[in-house]
Amino acid sequence: MGDDGRVTDATPKPRRRTALLLSVAAVVLAIDVATKVLAVKLLTPGQPVPIIGDTVSWTLYRNSGAAFSMATNYTWVLTLIAIAVVIGIIWMGRRLVSPWWALGLGLILGGALGNLMDRIFRAPGALQGHVVDFLSIGWWPVFNVADSAVVSGAVLLVALSLFGHDFDGGPGDADAKPKPADTTTDADTATDADSVADADADAVADSAADAEDAEEKSG
Repeated sequence: MGDDGRVTDATPKPRRRTALLLSVAAVVLAIDVATKVLAVKLLTPGQPVPIIGDTVSWTLYRNSGAAFSMATNYTWVLTLIAIAVVIGIIWMGRRLVSPWWALGLGLILGGALGNLMDRIFRAPGALQGHVVDFLSIGWWPVFNVADSAVVSGAVLLVALSLFGHDFDGGPGDADAKPKPADTTTDADTATDADSVADADADAVADSAADAEDAEEKSG
């Protein structure tokens, strides 16, 4: 209730999901960095380590291209694209309401940062560094945790879009859209009460008048 007597049953603003976005990205980034460090330390280039026969293996590979070894001749372009993606996701994060969108964008952000760190800090030089890949499955190109996170996040976002879930609130998000505020005032409540009381008094008076008329007629 406000100072002017107005009852304001307003629903709080939708909860932002920036913290969830950054938490997911941080977890993905930490796992990606840790696994790459172990891969470089424990694996030898050109010497796969079988996990499930020849189908799944640890295979150290230096990738100058995009995810799954695509566009290998455009390393610096891919680096600039990754930087733009990171900036764009962080900007969108300020408006995120849907936890599912926060999860999907967090996966993409963490993966993009993981591979971007390789581009900047690994050989042969800044913006042209080669990404460390280490997992090989069948005919699929060698990849890493960051690649998996980016693809998983993208698939999730496509599914959310198909089902009508918006990143700033949509179906299925209980706290996405605030309910209309109740603007009933104390004055309105008092007026309604007076109206009811007046109606009851009029009814009693009419009943009394009818009773007097009946007595006069009978007399």
